[in-house]
Amino acid sequence: MGVDEPGLPTLFEWAGGSDALRRLIDAFYDRVEADGLLSGFFPGGVSEHHRDHVAAWWAEVLGGPTRYADELGGYESMLDHHRGLDISPEQRHRFASTMSLAADDARLPDDPEFRAAIIGYLEWGTRIAMHNSRPGADDLTEHAPVPRWGWGVAPPWQG
Repeated sequence: MGVDEPGLPTLFEWAGGSDALRRLIDAFYDRVEADGLLSGFFPGGVSEHHRDHVAAWWAEVLGGPTRYADELGGYESMLDHHRGLDISPEQRHRFASTMSLAADDARLPDDPEFRAAIIGYLEWGTRIAMHNSRPGADDLTEHAPVPRWGWGVAPPWQG
């Protein structure tokens, strides 16, 4: 189920669909592979398999196809991928700022409303991932739907 924002395109549509999100994920992981603070999470580089799955996650979160929930394990799978990584606050911040730069690399829409929405998701999602990555974290939400992100407080400017 998507966010109820009648009359507005989904963030997935506004971004440019699956091709645009795959450009985002590739640009992001290309940067991650060259970043000493983040590359250690991916010894040997970021696989095609991982890039494909993360692109599917982002597509679903932004209101696109539900492939991650339907075929790739949903929220529980994403939770499992972050368990035990012990993501530091500095790594979390670098992840979010690197994704913002990758959005520029991928030529995603640069209107402030769209960027505010995806940065809002990045802040929310990376903080949850950091918490869930802590060894021994015992207050995890084990089962949840894949989040569906919307425009929030700033819908697209239609000038």
